[in-house]
Amino acid sequence: MTGGHTPVLVQEVLALLHPRPGGVYLDCTVGAGGHARAILEAGAPSARLVGIDRDPEAIASAREALEQFGERVRLMQGDYRELSQLAAAVGLGQCDGIICDLGVSSLQLGDPARGFSFSTEGPLDMRMDRQGGARTARDLLHRLPEQELAWVIRTYGEERWARRIARRIVAARRHGSLETTRDLAAVVSGAVPRRYWPRRIHPATRTFQALRIAVNEELDGLDDALEAAIRLLAPAGRICVIAFHSLEDRVVKHLFRRLAAPEGVPAVRVLTRRPITPSVEEIAGNPRARSAKLRAAEREGNGHGG
Repeated sequence: MTGGHTPVLVQEVLALLHPRPGGVYLDCTVGAGGHARAILEAGAPSARLVGIDRDPEAIASAREALEQFGERVRLMQGDYRELSQLAAAVGLGQCDGIICDLGVSSLQLGDPARGFSFSTEGPLDMRMDRQGGARTARDLLHRLPEQELAWVIRTYGEERWARRIARRIVAARRHGSLETTRDLAAVVSGAVPRRYWPRRIHPATRTFQALRIAVNEELDGLDDALEAAIRLLAPAGRICVIAFHSLEDRVVKHLFRRLAAPEGVPAVRVLTRRPITPSVEEIAGNPRARSAKLRAAEREGNGHGG
């Protein structure tokens, strides 16, 4: 656990990456530094790690959490979808292992000012990088036509009541009653028929997830970013990707399969025929791990970009 954040599937990631002394590792979404810490500890005394995150507040948390590792760790703010440029900027060559945790962190969820959670009152923000000037969730909720809102909620949230929710959102914004996370949670809860509320999650969970993905454009360029990451792997180097959404997991699965069976020389060998999921014990201790899916691949000796 790092700074209040519990990373998921840590032991499974370590078993796949086999961090070793002298190895070079890349954490594309370093967050609060949970996976990074585990990798650096397992690869002691000389494994090195570069950590990237688009959220400057996450970089600050990771810097504090990983301070003990000194020059073995280098952190930089940036979007992993610009991985080639970021790697070049720090002179990062071939990596022995890469981790991408695509989920939102507990630090982000737990800060009411970020607007990611329906459980606390906060602004409708949801931006991973609040310094980047991107549109907020409030911008989307107040500007998108009803049909587009329904598409976002249905596509990114896989929410069957998307049309009803979008209709209620439009009505609420007309009356000036859609300004905070709790306003939105109440609107969504009222739109979903009570007898169809999910058992294990809040009825607004999928809508909040959909808006977060839309605000941060999380699916845009994911395929290309992961392919760029694989190009950074040394032969026999491994990549682990943890997804929390079925659309993200599908992108990872299809990319690995495509690179494992191209027309020419395979670029990777898929290590996870099916995704690895958290144990019952891990979910009991960290309910947010429930939807995590881990897939991994190993770079073939001759493949993909030299």
